[in-house]
Amino acid sequence: MTLAVNIAQGGANNVSFRNRIINGAMVIDQRATTITSATSGAYTVDRWNTYFDQSYSIAQIADAPAGYTYSLKVTKSNANQSTYAFLVQYIEGLNAVDLAFGTASASTVTLSFWVKSSITGNFAASLTNSAENRSYAALYAISSANTWEQKTITIAGDTSGTWLKTNGKGISVQFNFGAAATANAPNAWLALNNLAPTGSVNLGTTNSSTFQITGVQLEKGSTATSFDYRPYGTELALCQRYFQKVNGYIYSSYGATYNYVNWFLKTTMRATPTITGLTTATADATTPDFASGYSSGSVYAYYALPTASAEL
Repeated sequence: MTLAVNIAQGGANNVSFRNRIINGAMVIDQRATTITSATSGAYTVDRWNTYFDQSYSIAQIADAPAGYTYSLKVTKSNANQSTYAFLVQYIEGLNAVDLAFGTASASTVTLSFWVKSSITGNFAASLTNSAENRSYAALYAISSANTWEQKTITIAGDTSGTWLKTNGKGISVQFNFGAAATANAPNAWLALNNLAPTGSVNLGTTNSSTFQITGVQLEKGSTATSFDYRPYGTELALCQRYFQKVNGYIYSSYGATYNYVNWFLKTTMRATPTITGLTTATADATTPDFASGYSSGSVYAYYALPTASAEL
């Protein structure tokens, strides 16, 4: 039996927002997964991507400063130095048009966030373009181990380079947690991807060291304002532009050549999505709640419903 899936686009959910970061409070976690192996390009909580080449554990946890519920926690799982290890959110170019990066009118932006680490010292956060040939890496100090601290970084907009204004990667916001420091200067726009500038520290070779972050906000202007809390449903819809998960199962009786099911996307996605997650059929001898004309002995199959991904 073949199960065909037809997914149609739903209506758009347009919302203006001061904070260009989506899910900065780490609340939305549709995948609900913990990343534990060296990997590149794996999403953890919604909109947050991870790149690292050593063993770390990364997951949403219920530990955060006052006014927040969750943070994203990174735990080093061995004593080997990473070549690269960072968290990143790709801001869609359509959501950064007014910042005018790459022009003489580039706006100043302010990045603010809450952070906690078992390691003290100067850590690095950076802004990068899609080609990774323009970046600004700023150092911020973690002064007390295992203590929540709020940080603010103001960056004059880049007047050079190419910054996408499309539905591609407009601005990458990166937080280094494990790459070793390089000889590149901090606090300046450079024609390269400056992830770990001179003077930056990281979880490095310290087994079981930790790094947590929440309340991430990138906004236009030179002043950090209070965190832009959006209604939960709004934040979820913003995340669903890039990834959607349909909870539940589809039942169908054996014997049919095709079974067509329509699932409507909850919001218009960034691009044509990739559909994954449809599992192999599993026999189920119980009666589905919605079955009609069920006779004893009939066998049904159930399939996990798919996910749709249009991540950057």
